[in-house]
Parts: sequence; structure tokens; C-alpha cells
Amino acid sequence: MSSGRGGGLVCVEDTEPIVLRVGGLVEPADAPRLCAELTALLDGAAPGAPAVVDADALVRPGLAAVEALARLRLTAHRLGHPLTVRNAPPDLRALLALLGLADRLLSPPGAPGGRTAGTSASRPGTT
Repeated sequence: MSSGRGGGLVCVEDTEPIVLRVGGLVEPADAPRLCAELTALLDGAAPGAPAVVDADALVRPGLAAVEALARLRLTAHRLGHPLTVRNAPPDLRALLALLGLADRLLSPPGAPGGRTAGTSASRPGTT
């Protein structure tokens, strides 16, 4: 007997991340401008669409860059979007780890757009 349900395809919409590219030397005065840029990018985005900061072009990241990234994450969260940082240079990764922010901000290695590859868990290896 059949269950009466059709055997159609199930469509799942995969939302592309909204990407903010941050480069150069980040100064303390840059954080409000970067937050305004992120807010403009997220305006009209699908609810919950992931936001990603591409930090590949950062130069000599220091505490001002860390503060800006933390404020960007808070801005995205207030607007209902998760935010991760990808392509962080090694010195930024080390600084974020030292300050206890790596787990909050950095994309897992190899994860596209800040998503955990191959699992629905927030961290690889967990359920």
C-alpha cells in the first residue's frame, strides 16, 4: 500500500552569506563606520541570513581590529544575523585566541561562509 504522499523533491533554500570585506589597518575610529556598512548590507537581507567578515586583507591586526570585529558581531546579532570571520591572518587568529574570542568569531577551518562543514552542530565533532 502507498501512504498517499507524492514522491516529489523537497526544496531547501540555501542562503548565501552577506560578505563585508575589511582590509588595511583598522583604527579605533573605524568601528562605527564598519558597523554602519554592515547594517546597510544586512538591510533587506533574508531573516537570519549569515553574515561573514572577510579579513584576508587586514594589515597588522591589533586590538582595534578585534574591537571592530566584536562590535560587528554584536551589530549582526542585534539585527538577527549570525556573523563569523573568515580568512583571518594568523596573527589575528592568535590574538582572538589569546582574548578568548576565537570560538565566537572565527569560521572553522574549511567551512564555507562560516558554516560548519558536514554537520548541524555548532562545533565540528559535537552532536
